[in-house]
Amino acid sequence: MICRAVRWLRKLLGRRGPFLILLGIGMTNLGISFIADPPSTQGLWLLTRWCPIESWAWLWIGAGFVTTFSAFLKIGRDWAGFAAALVPPAVWAIAYFAAVITGDYSRGGYVATWYLTSHVGVILWASTVPEYSVPALRAARKAEGG
Repeated sequence: MICRAVRWLRKLLGRRGPFLILLGIGMTNLGISFIADPPSTQGLWLLTRWCPIESWAWLWIGAGFVTTFSAFLKIGRDWAGFAAALVPPAVWAIAYFAAVITGDYSRGGYVATWYLTSHVGVILWASTVPEYSVPALRAARKAEGG
């Protein structure tokens, strides 16, 4: 019974769904942490001049929900999850780069680069993963009659 449920879930989620679920849960968790235990806002003046970090938490939480729920959509329709996942780290990267340019936070360039590579870059890569991969070599040989 459990095996059947796991097979059903794997079929439903496909290859991209588990990534979206994991990413969405992580983003939601980060947003909740900004409310429960607000972090230092050093380097984020571009954001905090408009509203407090606790309000920006909802950007992460909302994007996390959209990303998580998009995991259950068919490939091609899950684009909203990837788009939503890109927004918070891109916004944070822009804020940190702005802090470097103004001289307010010299480490901001490193943090922004980290957001752009480990978040934005990975999300962009994952959005290109096809649902079905190339058949295994053994299966191809059987098809050729060898």
